[in-house]
Formats: sequence, structure tokens, C-alpha cells
Amino acid sequence: MALEFLGKDPDSPNGGSPTVWLEEEEAEIVVQGWLPDLETYAKINETEWVPGHPKGVPDHEAVVRIPARMIPILRKACDAAERAGLHRPVEER
Repeated sequence: MALEFLGKDPDSPNGGSPTVWLEEEEAEIVVQGWLPDLETYAKINETEWVPGHPKGVPDHEAVVRIPARMIPILRKACDAAERAGLHRPVEER
């Protein structure tokens, strides 16, 4: 697995920074962020966001928070994935 570092939040306190990478082999954007507070997690777990879709976060998934000031880094990740052709279905790559 080759990760391409794309950026981190330069304004994060305490040295722990939300970070973004691109992983081309799996065609994924990898995001490190802060854990949500209990109120946010409760809201996610109690709301049916898509009709018929189970509520909550499956055990094999996670929720993280990243600051909106990282939009340029996320945009950079999306642009890099698009340039690499990763947004297309696997069978078309």
C-alpha cells in the first residue's frame, strides 16, 4: 500500500493533526481526524439519513471530524484522485 501524503491541518493544536493521503492502488482517499463528541455520535446513530438504510456506523467503519479550513487539502486529494483516474469504476481503470 503506497500512501501519497497530501497535507495536514497546520493549525491543529498539540501536534495531532487531521491528515489526508491518497492511496491509488485501492482508489481511496484516507483521512485522519478527530473523534466526534458523544452528542455528534448520538445524532449520527439516531438519524435515518437515507430511507431504508440502517442507522448508525457499522463496526467496520469510523467517523472522524476535520476542520473546514482543510477544504483546500481535501480538494487537492479529490483532484489527485481524478487525475489518476480513480473516480471511475474499478472495471474501467
